Amino acid sequence: MKNILSTKKLNPDQRELLSQKGLCIVDYDAIAIEFLNFKIPGAIDNAIFTSQQAVRSVIAKNKGDLGIKNCFCVGNKTKTLLEKNGLKVVEIGQNATELSQKIVKNYKNRVFYYFCGTIRREELPNALKNEKMTLFEVKTYKTVLKTKKFDQKWSGILFFSPSGVTSYISENNHQTNAHAFCIGQTTATSAKKYFKSVVVANSNTIQSVLEKTIAIL
Repeated sequence: MKNILSTKKLNPDQRELLSQKGLCIVDYDAIAIEFLNFKIPGAIDNAIFTSQQAVRSVIAKNKGDLGIKNCFCVGNKTKTLLEKNGLKVVEIGQNATELSQKIVKNYKNRVFYYFCGTIRREELPNALKNEKMTLFEVKTYKTVLKTKKFDQKWSGILFFSPSGVTSYISENNHQTNAHAFCIGQTTATSAKKYFKSVVVANSNTIQSVLEKTIAIL
């Protein structure tokens, strides 16, 4: 059997899917999320969310009416989470660059609040600032690396965020001959710094990462 490492804990059905295909899976959480103490303005016309964690942190902070009129987000799962909590999503992008392009093109004269983590990429804020748009950033959570050293060699390693790549490499930088299976292009960009073989899932879901792993291995 080929040995696979997931840098995110999988549920029993996901583990069984890999096992049925002759893959031996080890999983752990390479990162943890901690919500920060932050203030939410009284009323917001336009809010940007590029991760589910940002949504969860804002919801945890305010159990009642969030006072957010319109939401702009990355990914279908983030959209679903926002809508489940009664928020209106008016624009969605598959990544931060695509979302920023839509915002710059169609919503140039609006004021935006960007709810994000302490570690975030520059594409979206830079795109809006380059167009002289008003953007307020609210840091709502931080990512904590949960590093772990492995002596075992892997045929494939599953990554779900750039921080997950950083966490794994910090203790295992000698084990880079495996295939790196990544949930999206942003994660793949980080993985390419260390891995020769980087494979990107067809969509930004755990299921898609698993399917790509099975197809390749």
